[in-house]
Amino acid sequence: MAFTELLKNSGKLTSSLKVSLSKPLIGYRCVRALHSTSNLGVQEENLETTHFGSRTVPKSEKEKLVGTVFSSVASKYDVMNDVMSMGVHRLWKDHFINKLDAGKRPNSKEPLHFIDVAGGSGDIAFGLLDHAEHKFHDKESDMHIVDINADMLKEGEKRAMNQGKYFNDPRVKFLVQNGETLDEIESNSKDVYTVSFGIRNFTNIQAGLNTAYRVLKPGGIFYCLEFSKVNNPIVDTVYQQWSKVLPVMGSLVANDYDSYQYLVESIQKFPEPETFKGMIEKAGFQSAGYEPLTFGVCAIHWGIKT
Repeated sequence: MAFTELLKNSGKLTSSLKVSLSKPLIGYRCVRALHSTSNLGVQEENLETTHFGSRTVPKSEKEKLVGTVFSSVASKYDVMNDVMSMGVHRLWKDHFINKLDAGKRPNSKEPLHFIDVAGGSGDIAFGLLDHAEHKFHDKESDMHIVDINADMLKEGEKRAMNQGKYFNDPRVKFLVQNGETLDEIESNSKDVYTVSFGIRNFTNIQAGLNTAYRVLKPGGIFYCLEFSKVNNPIVDTVYQQWSKVLPVMGSLVANDYDSYQYLVESIQKFPEPETFKGMIEKAGFQSAGYEPLTFGVCAIHWGIKT
């Protein structure tokens, strides 16, 4: 089903938000980097512990451990993503933004209110705003960029400054927030909630999805880009071997073996697409679905708040 039809069927789409999936993803020619088909399943192992990569840790400690990882990689975030995906993450993100196709339409009276969660580096947030401006001449819609890690947000501010755009822009706010609670974000206040390669790091993914539902307006869209399950046996074999090499690459490129090892393991622990779709629906979203990219190395997931 085309995404526009999917949204119309949700019943209460806000008039300012229309999403198009008319442009199919063009097949990528490079090998997908990252993810093993083993150990896929639910996020929480029991009431008191969860996983931090392959380790079992108290839930109370995971936030700090993840924070340490991203403080370590913050200054080399783009390099990290290039190494982990062999550069394909840039194509995935472009497709993610183009497929969402969000922006204030010329006949709409209200701007859109975006929130990009775990988006400290700013690449998705700025890409969304650029798309809205270039395609719809939208210079009014606003963006909350939230991240639990202050170092990542600093990288986003640096990116904005270097680009000469969105730095000290009243439409763009950087905010340290836990994506599981977003306690400074009002309920029913956002039109578009995006999260890119971040939700797998939540201690409680279901809590994060429940919060996404809370902050969105009726008709708002939850839109997620995350590593997924490789669905081609040959590619999966190559992929698993590449995953073993990644921490070594991280050590050579960024002098950081442990952080890359955690990132590989966090991908292996993320739920399969159908399981994650069920979690999105459990949070209350309708018309949930997903699109695998590059043999399933990653996927776009969505749901509509009705």
